[in-house]
Amino acid sequence: MQQRGRHRRRRRGRALRAALTGAALALTGAATLISASQATVADDPGALKPLTSATETDALRLTEHRVPRPWLDRLSAAMGEPVGVDAVLDSADHTLRDSADCTAGEREALPVFPAATRAYCWDDADTEGWRPGAVTTSGDADEDGRWGTHRVILSAWSRDDDTPEGGLARVSFVDADDPAHLGYTSALLAVPVDGGHDYRGLASPVTGMVWYQDKLLVTTGAGDRDALYVYDVERIQRATTTANAVGRVPGGWAANGHRYVLPAVASYRLPDTDDAARPGAISLDRGTSPDSLVASERVDADSDRPTRLWRYALRTGTDPDRTGLPVTDSAGQVDAVEAYETGAAEVGGVLSHRRPGTAGSDWYLGRAAGGQDGRGTLWRQDSEGARATECGADRSQRCWSGEAGSLSYWAQTGEVWSQSGRMLFALPLTSIEDALD
Repeated sequence: MQQRGRHRRRRRGRALRAALTGAALALTGAATLISASQATVADDPGALKPLTSATETDALRLTEHRVPRPWLDRLSAAMGEPVGVDAVLDSADHTLRDSADCTAGEREALPVFPAATRAYCWDDADTEGWRPGAVTTSGDADEDGRWGTHRVILSAWSRDDDTPEGGLARVSFVDADDPAHLGYTSALLAVPVDGGHDYRGLASPVTGMVWYQDKLLVTTGAGDRDALYVYDVERIQRATTTANAVGRVPGGWAANGHRYVLPAVASYRLPDTDDAARPGAISLDRGTSPDSLVASERVDADSDRPTRLWRYALRTGTDPDRTGLPVTDSAGQVDAVEAYETGAAEVGGVLSHRRPGTAGSDWYLGRAAGGQDGRGTLWRQDSEGARATECGADRSQRCWSGEAGSLSYWAQTGEVWSQSGRMLFALPLTSIEDALD
């Protein structure tokens, strides 16, 4: 990193930090007290190591499987015409609480430093039994940061059920037009089956999510070989019954009590090899040409192998069936266009950001606390080394949220959004840079 760029970021960071001090203190409160057990220095992951050999990159290859168009049309004919995001937002039936109205226990999930400048907690009754997952926004979906006229945040949730359908996953659509009032409603994620005559729930936890153009790309936890599912936000279907079942039921269509259901339009399969890399956390990078989908895998802290980071090119154009999808070759395969190894483990959030005037990208990794109680760490890495944010008099590196959720950069506002525990929060990327410098 160039010294001149660092000085500029320091000056901007000092001004920003001074302006936000009051808000930061109000949000962090007692969370700034770091226990001695959290003050230990996290393992330095070192510099990124490029992966270039075919043996290494073949493990990152995905194979595309499109849901046949007749299947989707058959569902629409049976369930009614699909609706768009506007219709979902107009039917918001829950509200997020501002951080001031959240409990002290809920606010403990917020990072200590750099501190969140906006934070909200979810409706208790609506999220009971559901585990928070990834976050993406309309800042990913469109360059102007809006979807139509709306600013929107999408939040993924998963649930393990002892039901015939197995686990379930859903996406909450948050109307973020008014920062003082965030209303939302949710749509169940589903997969068409039986030629489009029915659908099943997505029976796997959502670990990563990116909304790009009209497509929603979702990564899932360990399970089948399908590691990435794609949904079309213009193909949201209305459920016709509030039954707790999923799919076709006597008298209509059910989505586990949800008003809406999103049927997958494509999936991407892992190689059938032992070293295949399952994308865990993902994010969008608009600093590449074309735009790219950034991915990391989740490796346990006690594992003896490094973590892989990589990116896939994303497709642009006017074909509504192809826009927003990863670029494939003639055989329907998706190859990584850049890949690295890192010594970081327990990566729960990944972000790649290319600063103007520079050739390379900085990689930001949110690392979970892992087997240790307390907070995680936030690192910035490149090909030269790594640095973590620090906090407290003892300069602990355990300053980030313990669960280390996904990272999503909203370029139009300069904010990074994430989710930890029951808290949805944002902070300026410049404050992260200042904390790292």
